[in-house]
Amino acid sequence: MLGPTASEKRRIFEGHALFGKLPTDALDALLTHARVEHYPVGREIFAKGSPGRSMMAILSGSVRISAPAPTGHNIVLTLLNAGEVFGEIALIDGQDRTADATATADCQLLVLDHRDFVPFLERRADLCILLMKILCKRLRQTDRHVEEAMYGRLEDRMAKALVRLSGSAPRSSANVVTLRLSQQELAGIIGATRESVNKQLQIWQDAGVLRLGKRLIEIPDLAAIEALA
Repeated sequence: MLGPTASEKRRIFEGHALFGKLPTDALDALLTHARVEHYPVGREIFAKGSPGRSMMAILSGSVRISAPAPTGHNIVLTLLNAGEVFGEIALIDGQDRTADATATADCQLLVLDHRDFVPFLERRADLCILLMKILCKRLRQTDRHVEEAMYGRLEDRMAKALVRLSGSAPRSSANVVTLRLSQQELAGIIGATRESVNKQLQIWQDAGVLRLGKRLIEIPDLAAIEALA
């Protein structure tokens, strides 16, 4: 299998909140240090507590970010698709991973190491400021998600999660959003039981809001879900 070209590497980072601000020559210089790694479906990419030495961008495939729970079921934090980036925290501070990452489809990942990025960051004060803003935004999002999980109605939490996941999900020519996740994974994302999630999904399927399949949720009209959020 041929690896991605320089333009393909650049394209995936151009849409990133941090790397997309770099001029082309600076981004190309940084990406000369990036390498490609392959992970088959079901393979662990990294585990919570393992050394964090790199950030990864998904060239193809999908990745589940989760954390172990005392009940034995993993708490699914998010599901990521091609074009998305994860592991930025470890890229910056070089500390241990804060969650597990698992390939939920055969993945091709672009990997950038901490040792290559930090010297680059030290020369760019503008990126340091931007990075702080990005991390503050994520902290606010985390606080909001925790509040929703504790106090929000199940229907609201589910609708908001589906809208959020739809942002990077593939769409058909008819603009149908396809989410490849199980009901257990969706339950883990919103902090609910699989049974309660299944019941609500069945209600929405009967109403024509979405269609269910094996590890699959199809949303023909995202606006209808947004109206429920």
